[in-house]
Amino acid sequence: MKTPMTKEKMVQVLEEIAFLLEIKGENFFKVRAFQNAARILEGHPSDAGTLIETGELEKLKGIGKGTIAEIVHDLYEKGKSKGYEELRKGFPASLFELFKIPGFGAKRIKAVYEKLAVQSVEGLESAAQNGRLAKLEGFGEKLQDRILANIRQMKKSEGRFLIDVATNQAGKLLAYLKKQKGIERIEIAGSLRRCKEIVKDIDILVSAKNPQAIHEAFIQYPETASVIAHGETKSSIALKSGMNCDLRTVSLREFPCALYYFTGSKEHNVAVRTIAKKKGIKINEYGLFKGKRLIPCASEAEIFERVGLHYIPPEVRENTGEIEWAAENNFPDLIEEKNIRGVFHVHSTYSDGVASLEEMIRSAQEKGYEYVGISDHSQSAKYAGGLEEKRLYRQWKEIDQLQKRFKIRIFKGIESDILRDGSLDYPEPILSQFDFVIGSVHSRFNLPEAEMTERLCRAMENKYTTFLGHLTGRLLLSREGYALNMERVIQAAKQTGAAIELNAQPQRLELDWRFCQTAKREGVGISIHPDAHAVSHMNYVTYGIGIARKGWLEKENVTNTMNLNAMEKFLKKRK
Repeated sequence: MKTPMTKEKMVQVLEEIAFLLEIKGENFFKVRAFQNAARILEGHPSDAGTLIETGELEKLKGIGKGTIAEIVHDLYEKGKSKGYEELRKGFPASLFELFKIPGFGAKRIKAVYEKLAVQSVEGLESAAQNGRLAKLEGFGEKLQDRILANIRQMKKSEGRFLIDVATNQAGKLLAYLKKQKGIERIEIAGSLRRCKEIVKDIDILVSAKNPQAIHEAFIQYPETASVIAHGETKSSIALKSGMNCDLRTVSLREFPCALYYFTGSKEHNVAVRTIAKKKGIKINEYGLFKGKRLIPCASEAEIFERVGLHYIPPEVRENTGEIEWAAENNFPDLIEEKNIRGVFHVHSTYSDGVASLEEMIRSAQEKGYEYVGISDHSQSAKYAGGLEEKRLYRQWKEIDQLQKRFKIRIFKGIESDILRDGSLDYPEPILSQFDFVIGSVHSRFNLPEAEMTERLCRAMENKYTTFLGHLTGRLLLSREGYALNMERVIQAAKQTGAAIELNAQPQRLELDWRFCQTAKREGVGISIHPDAHAVSHMNYVTYGIGIARKGWLEKENVTNTMNLNAMEKFLKKRK
């Protein structure tokens, strides 16, 4: 059976229903039901078809056998929902664009829609620019300025996609192309192969016995929205998701050079071509040439060798020092996902996760990890169901019971809010009972740089702070990070022995790869955490590994490559 709608699109529909119900002023619990259903469906590892066909959908807590399940069935079986379409008819299509503005939720949209007749981003921007927004009850000039800044940020982000979105889209397209006859070699190239955290488009390189047939199949890909170009060696399409994809076909002999050429950043390629030119070698997508003579290369490693460089891994081809290093040294043995022995920063339904403790722990064990660190939100994070003392003890009791059933070591932790003065979110008698603490900022993002820097440094001076979480609070394509003296924070981590988190959640991906080398040079431990709120989020570690490699990190630079015995000693030492 062919699914007319992807799970991602279904999640979007459920979120839009919640949004529209809130604008209409519907019952809070009805709105929350659709919001929770969207999160549950998104976080479940199975696709919608499997859930429906096995009857598991109705068994999911938060979906059940009612209206929400009926809508999901309709979306899966018919590609549409009558209830959703009727609900959407009452609002202009442009209103949905307002939902994309960071920090501009349904209540504010409802206010500007009803009181200012704002129906689009352009209308909101105009209302803010002429001061009408500030006069609206509950807004004011500061919020008006912030909304204008967020609109600018949104426009700046148009046509750019997070790495997980690009990876998902590329994976599906690659799987489709691999089914075509005559494929000899096929690879992802471009910024996605370099593991850039933000991607503009997808580049696919193919060697095939019948290139024309591959180009025909490419433009007929079911997710194609429009064909931009269709040629003999290059074709381009726009996907329904909004991403553009380029397909290039080359001969099998040309493939290594083409893969190299279409992987590196422009700056990296120019720098390597300059080195090659001094040796009388010309590099392009068709090969290496000495005059008109082709220099055969069977791999990318041979290409680097021919121009006098050690092999440079794809992730680091950004012209940020890798070429100078490779001229003198073998490149560092970069970390691989198989080196990870356990994970921290795992949420459950005790706070804002969508899976139970048992489900998250089982997922970690099935991945072969030796340990997993549960870290739900602390009590100040009321918006995320933060754990007050009574519920905290209840969670610990359940963890103790689960530990008897699972082989994997379960560490009891918390993602503690770092308060404005740099203190952690529980008194010392409670903090002392955790196996580990992740200190994170979740509020007061607009503090001056000096005050925010001091806030984080003070948090790390607390002996109970094991890891400093998502360092700048940025949300890629959505929210800029707060002002921070990064070098000072790294120095504070060095002095206190706290590790810095590399948050692998695709919207965060920080410690930014540009500062990984600084932390590495200072001997600061970095820990790759999935920040998992669902079972499927455990896979985020893959994106963290990409960023770590991009930042030249090796196995010994990452704390959670330690085996269980070493990790237990590390956690005790921090206390």
